[in-house]
Amino acid sequence: MRHAVIRIRKSALQHNLQRVRHLAPNSKVISMVKANAYGIGVQHAVEAFSNTDAFGVASLAEALEIRTLGNDKPITLIEGVFEAEEMSIAIQQKFECVIHHQQQLDWLLEHKDNYKNAGLKVWVKLNSGMNRLGFKADQIIEVIQHLKNEGFHCVLAMHFANADVPDHPMNQAQIDQLLSIKQACEPIEVSCCNSAAIFNWADLHFDYVRPGIMLYGASPFFDRTASSLGLEVVMQFEAQIIAINPIKIGEHVGYGSSFTSERDITIAVVSIGYGDGYPRSLFAQNFVAIAGQKVPVVGRVSMDMITVDVSSIENQVKLGDIVELWGDTQSIDEVAQCNQSIGYELLCRLTKRPEVIVED
Repeated sequence: MRHAVIRIRKSALQHNLQRVRHLAPNSKVISMVKANAYGIGVQHAVEAFSNTDAFGVASLAEALEIRTLGNDKPITLIEGVFEAEEMSIAIQQKFECVIHHQQQLDWLLEHKDNYKNAGLKVWVKLNSGMNRLGFKADQIIEVIQHLKNEGFHCVLAMHFANADVPDHPMNQAQIDQLLSIKQACEPIEVSCCNSAAIFNWADLHFDYVRPGIMLYGASPFFDRTASSLGLEVVMQFEAQIIAINPIKIGEHVGYGSSFTSERDITIAVVSIGYGDGYPRSLFAQNFVAIAGQKVPVVGRVSMDMITVDVSSIENQVKLGDIVELWGDTQSIDEVAQCNQSIGYELLCRLTKRPEVIVED
């Protein structure tokens, strides 16, 4: 049987949630489980995050999936509802909604009594410069005051555009806007910290933090490793050596003959490819690990196979050996950087083909 396996460690998920608790002890934690929990599987994440205060998702469908698992923890729709009919379902299921434009506000007001009677808070999104979603500063105070006058419990929400670059000048501009609006709307609860911001600004944790990538064992920073941040590896992605071939100097490997050997080497063929979600567009030298030792990927990534140069350890490898694509030795962040990407994308692009094994 072809061996392509994703191992998920529940203990690491739980550790990373506790890391959030340690960093933000006075805030409630909304664990982000959108996009199938960043690719690791929403069921596994929901089970592991039993100690979270709430979950955050991008759509009504994602929230309903959590309910089908029998979980009744609070859920926030971080992009709100997408059409009027969804508001009734959200209220029935007790999902709290973000509102970020006038139409969502109108839908909310049409259901105001039912929404308030369900004990739901309304999250009002500030567009402080990221320019995706939210009310601008000259609108949001009026929106919040109107909602408060209607008897709603409001949460002021914001999202950083550059939290992974602490000294970026836009960060302070966003912070200043948030603090100004917070002061104008007091009393009000506030949430602005994603994973990077949780590490960077303890004084901005406020009432709710919204960790995402840090829960899944990857770093939100380009220049800081997950381990240096006190996070544990959640996903071990592995495959198997299915062939070992001697390659002479001047011979080519893979599609396009893009790799030409400059010496006699030994190539191992590994049962993984972009059909499994392994990245193809590598821009820098990428590595895999065999028995804890890194060896380079050579040639193009195929749909079902990659080739790696095992010359440095050829006396230690054999058919059937397990190859770590990312995990304990070769981090997902390192692979992402070779792909000019981020760990988020690599997690989310995994396909259903690899077998998933959940470990305690």
